[in-house]
Amino acid sequence: MDKQIVLITGSSSGFGYLTTLELAKRGYLVIATMRDLTKKTALIHQAKQLNITENIITIQLDVTDETQLQKLEDTIKQRFGKIDILINNAGYSVGGVTEQIDVNTWKAQLETNVFGVIAVTKAFLPLMRERRAGKIINIGSISGQFGFPGLGPYVTSKFALSGFSESLRLELLPFNIHVSLIEAGSFKTKIWTKALNQKSSYHNEDYDQFVSNVRQAANRSADDAEDPQKVIHVILQICTAERPKFRYQVGKGVKRLLALKNFLPWPIIEWAIQKKLYNQKRPKS
Repeated sequence: MDKQIVLITGSSSGFGYLTTLELAKRGYLVIATMRDLTKKTALIHQAKQLNITENIITIQLDVTDETQLQKLEDTIKQRFGKIDILINNAGYSVGGVTEQIDVNTWKAQLETNVFGVIAVTKAFLPLMRERRAGKIINIGSISGQFGFPGLGPYVTSKFALSGFSESLRLELLPFNIHVSLIEAGSFKTKIWTKALNQKSSYHNEDYDQFVSNVRQAANRSADDAEDPQKVIHVILQICTAERPKFRYQVGKGVKRLLALKNFLPWPIIEWAIQKKLYNQKRPKS
């Protein structure tokens, strides 16, 4: 088969949906997986409009389901015998303060955002290693480098993804397999809306003002978010590069925020966050 085979997780919406369409338009054969296959309707409809249905195959995959993953692995081995590009995109965000989020919710966040990525990667690594070729693109976040308060589970998962990606990159370079991590800022997808709409049965007035301020800040960020096509452009850049680099930071203010974190003393950062979210004045030195 002459076409490059791309496997994308979480393709029913957001970056996964847009990437599937864009790569299919460019002649890649895209295996678009999603946890709920009934949500493929919009993707298939748009593919028909673009006359690219022959370049898209939709398959059900919950990245935390070992049985589904094994079935997908067997299908790809038998039908194609290779994967050229793996895009680990499936994920979601849990919002709230640590005290109010039960441990099972934390575990579920990590099961999808971290262990799901690891499981899918391990399933298809042998195909890449044997051919001494391949690209793995992990969709990370600026939250993997800055611990935004009120997003503890999500931040934890993205920090873990960053570390895993870095370790994996160094393991696989000798086999001509390139791992890339996209650290995205705020974009117009549904991930933040879903996180903000989560309700907790736990209530403590000590957190009321903080939670309100976090929601307001997140809503402002969502309203000012950029077009997700910027991320799709970076994904295309990686797919076509001979030797893609490791980290790709994309989004309004992302590089500036990281530069400030690396340059400013930590007490200044703490003061700025507390001023914004707790309305506290800077303590006297």
